[in-house]
Amino acid sequence: MADNDNSSSTEPFVGEIKNGLKPSMKMSIMGMVHSKPNSFVISLINNPSEPETDIGLEVTVSFQDRSVIRNAKVSGKWGKEEKNIPYFPFTPMQHFKMEILCEHQQFRVQVDGQQLFDFTYRVQQLQKLTALKIIGDVRLTKVA
Repeated sequence: MADNDNSSSTEPFVGEIKNGLKPSMKMSIMGMVHSKPNSFVISLINNPSEPETDIGLEVTVSFQDRSVIRNAKVSGKWGKEEKNIPYFPFTPMQHFKMEILCEHQQFRVQVDGQQLFDFTYRVQQLQKLTALKIIGDVRLTKVA
C-alpha cells in the first residue's frame, strides 16, 4: 500500500492491498483526530467500486459514546456487532498509530502499541479483501 497524505475528511481514502490480505500481513494507519470529532470508519473491503461488496472488518470509532464497534458483511448480510474494548484510545487533536495484524484466525488491532481488540475472521478468503477504506473525522498522515 502506498503512503498517503490525505488531509480531507469528506473524501474517503481508499488504498489498494495488492494480491489481497493474507496471514502475517500488517497494516499501519497513522493520523490525527480532528478537533471536534463525531466518528471515523476503517473498512477492509473486497471491491471499493461495488456498494454491496463484502467487508471483512469494519471498525467504527464513535466519540459520542466512546465506542469502537466492529462488524463484517458477508454475502450482503451484516453479522453481530462486537463492542467490548478495554479502553478508548482516541483523543481530539492527538496523533495515533493503529496497526491491524492478520493472524491465522483473526485480526488483532493495536493502537499506540496497546492491544485494543481481536476480531475473528468472518470472510473466509482473506485474499479477496483488496482495499482499505477510511472516512470520517481523522487526518491521515501515513497508511502503509
